Order: sequence, then structure tokens, then C-alpha cells
Amino acid sequence: MTLHLTALNGTTVELPADALPSFKTAFKGQVLTPDDPAFDATRKVWNATIDRRPGLVARCTGTADVIEAVRFAKKHGLLSSVRGGGHNIAGLAVCEGGLMIDLSLLRGVWVDPARRVAQAQAGCTLGDLDRETQVHGLAAVLGFVSATGIAGLTVGGGFGYLTRKHGWTCDTLVSMDVVTAAGELVRASESENTDLFWALRGGSGNFGIVTSFEYRLFTVGPEIVGGAIAWRGEDAKAVLEAFRKFSAEAPRELTSVAVLRRAPPAPWLPKEVHGQPICAIFVCHSGKVEDGEALLAPLRRFGAPVADIVARRPYTQMQSLLDATQPKGRRYYWKSHYLPGIDGRMIDLAAEHAAHIRSPHSAILMFQIQGALNEQPAGHSPAGNRDAAFVLNIAGSWENAADDEANIAWARACFEATRGCSTGGTYVNFLTEEEGRDRVQAAYSAADLQRLAAIKRRVDPDNLFQHTKSIAG
Repeated sequence: MTLHLTALNGTTVELPADALPSFKTAFKGQVLTPDDPAFDATRKVWNATIDRRPGLVARCTGTADVIEAVRFAKKHGLLSSVRGGGHNIAGLAVCEGGLMIDLSLLRGVWVDPARRVAQAQAGCTLGDLDRETQVHGLAAVLGFVSATGIAGLTVGGGFGYLTRKHGWTCDTLVSMDVVTAAGELVRASESENTDLFWALRGGSGNFGIVTSFEYRLFTVGPEIVGGAIAWRGEDAKAVLEAFRKFSAEAPRELTSVAVLRRAPPAPWLPKEVHGQPICAIFVCHSGKVEDGEALLAPLRRFGAPVADIVARRPYTQMQSLLDATQPKGRRYYWKSHYLPGIDGRMIDLAAEHAAHIRSPHSAILMFQIQGALNEQPAGHSPAGNRDAAFVLNIAGSWENAADDEANIAWARACFEATRGCSTGGTYVNFLTEEEGRDRVQAAYSAADLQRLAAIKRRVDPDNLFQHTKSIAG
């Protein structure tokens, strides 16, 4: 079988006749070609706007398979990409014509409750890790949608309901097992391969393939107080002003997220508001439940809510509360800013652009993150942006390709209008497919970007790991 694949330099190369059989012999997992029945299902990722077709998919069953795949890509000079959860907005998991190294089968989790650490393989989703750690009343600092992969989330920074108290996800890493561009397995930690450890805490997938993460864990749950409260869209400005004041006074155990969108046909929302503009606040209090109930009482009394599902609930349930808003197979386009805070101008712009949302699935979200991450010094990790208090995400989501132009235009217009409210920084995990080097640079400080580039030149001089939001020149 003759195979033509995309090379690192973008040209097409023909593999030697014995290359694929030799690779399959050394590789324990499946090696899929485009004519294999499972190929299409494997290459498809969460965001349906991503429709790239790799030339080969290597479905790894363990670290040894990852090493074989990297060595194969290096030997033949192939463009490669790495799939963990496949949830990245830019579809970085899938390269066009090259080798997709698929880690999604690697989903083992081992919890050490005495040390309060968990080791998780790189194919795990947030839900996999939460499920195992909550057995012990512990949790890692993870994101908001349980189907998200831990790998991309973590190496790009990572934030969620526990970030205010404990920092970026990557700030809580103890160690990582990494397959380098040379096809070697190394451990990265505060005492081993320290530059690599620093770079992978926010520098994304530029430096190697992490096959296993070791996280510090924190006492959370199993029961917390959380949920959502919704008001009619006509009250959005008043609700956002209340959100601004409420979030500014909240202790770090309490995180809130403001959402402006049309009401979905969810059972917790009354039928009369389905399809109508709403403003909702999602809340999670991870401390004592009695404290959470007392702290949330004033917000629950504000105005005239149309729905309130704040309650004592399992933390794992809270972690999946937003899952229905992010199903696999929709078309997604995001734009985002870091915000230093929320002021009247930001409130006015959010309400204005929410009124012009084109799709019933799109939303404007403001994630509260200020707290522990702001206390680390500059340069602590590349994730940086330690002047940020909120993440603004303008989340376009729709069903049909014919509606691409209108929905993308809406997101871009809102992004440009709110640029003056931002810190100037951006979250690398929220960068879309077309965003280039200027936006990648906005994710890092100048000093951190220079250090990242130096580490990149040393550990991956041939830029093997380039199918990322690359920091290479």
C-alpha cells in the first residue's frame, strides 16, 4: 500500500513500502488509514467546523505506543497532531494529511488520598478524573465541561470553579511524564527537567506529548452548594451589575459565571421563556454547605428570577451542569478576552451584543477567576495573565454550515467592541483556528514568550510539535 502524507514543511511525502508494516508491527494499538471503517469516527472532534483528514491515525494503548508514534513521525519527517479529549476549539487534535497520535484510549486514574495527589493518563476527560477523586472527597482544579480532555486544558493553563482558591490548573501540577521530540520518556517536575516542567504549565503542546499528569488534590464535596439562577433578558443590565457587586465580595470558595443567551428548552427553565433572551448566573460554593447557602441567599432574592436551581448537590453533578450547552458535533467559533474587572461599559456592551445573538445556542459568558492566580509572581508559569479577574468568552454555537458567516461575524463584532475592556491578554485554549502569532503572543508576557522560544529550540529543534498554537518563530 502506497501512502502519501503531509511532511513538516507542508509538502507531500511518499512513505517507503515497508514503513507502514514496520510501524504496525512495533505499535500495539490500532493504526488506521483513510479506508478503515473506524477512520472517520476517530478523526472527528467536538467542533464540527473542523473537517481535516489525517493520513494516518495511531490509536495508542500506552506510553510505549506514544514513543513509537513520535519516532515514526520524526523518522519520516511527518506533520503530526495529538488528540486527547478532542475538545479544543481550534481542532488542534487533527492535522491535514499527517499523523494523528490519538491518546483518547489512555484513561487510567490513580488516586493517593494520603498524599492528596492523583495521576491521570492523558486521554482522560475531566469527568474521569472528578469521578475517581470524589470517591475520596477530593478534587483537582479542572474546567466546566466534563467531556473536556485534561491534557489540552492543563498544558494551556486551565480554569474552573476551584481556580479562585487554588489558581490555574497548571499551577497545581506535581509532575508530568513526557515523550520528547527525540522519542524519549522523561519526568518533568520542580526537581527534574525543570525548564520543561515550567514550559508545559501553560505553553501548550509545543514541547512534547504529556502521557500522564500528577495533580495536587483539594478537599471538596462530595456535596457542595451550586446551580444556576436565571432572569429575563430585559433585566440583563441590572443582573450583571448585581453579579459585579456579588462577585467582588464573594470569598474564594464561591465562584460565579454570568451567561447571556436565549433560553434553551431545558427542563429547569419554564416553557414560557424558552427561546427568549435570559441572563443566568451559575454558582458553585465548594466550602461548607451551610456557608454557601447563606452567601447565596441575597443573590437568589435579587429581582424576579424565572428559575432557580441552586441546591445542595454532588460536586460531580455541578461539574457537568454546562455539558448540555457543548454537545459534540455542533459548529463552534469563540473569541475571548481577559478582563481586569467588570465595569458599566462592559455590562452595556454585553447586553447590547447579547440582543443580537444569531443562534439559539450561542452565548456571552463571564467566568470569575480572580484570587489565588493573581498572587503568584510574574513568570511563575507561562499561563501568566495574573492581572486577570474574569475571562470573557464570546461563544458562537450553531447547527448548519450555511450559518457560518453570520455567527462568526456576530462573535467577531462583539470581540472587537469589547477589546477596550480587556487586559490585552488572551487564553491560549480559547484561540480559534485562524488566529495567528499576534494572538498567541497576547497569551504570554514578552519575557515568558522569549523563554518559551528558547526552551522550544532546545527540546524540539525541528519543530516536530508544530500543530499547536506554536510559539516557534
